Amino acid sequence: MLHCQANGLNPQREVGLIPERNFRFDFYFREKDIAVEIDGGTLFGKSRHSRGEGYERDCRKLNAAALIGVKVLRYTTAMVKSGEAINDLLEILKK
Repeated sequence: MLHCQANGLNPQREVGLIPERNFRFDFYFREKDIAVEIDGGTLFGKSRHSRGEGYERDCRKLNAAALIGVKVLRYTTAMVKSGEAINDLLEILKK
């Protein structure tokens, strides 16, 4: 969120975009219909995002978003810290 604030962005947080599912997206930019997911704990393979049931749930979540036309950008904590995430986001928001 700090990178967003530093760049004058004010996304919605923890947004449920799919009423019939309990999926929540970390950040949502309504004006461009873009959701952002940050997957923590992936460095050592101990994250629910990188194992079995959690990975399947993430697949369903991203597919459900695609079915309603929402673009999802997905990043690891390291990608956020390096600036890669905010740089991508700024690039896509200016289009």
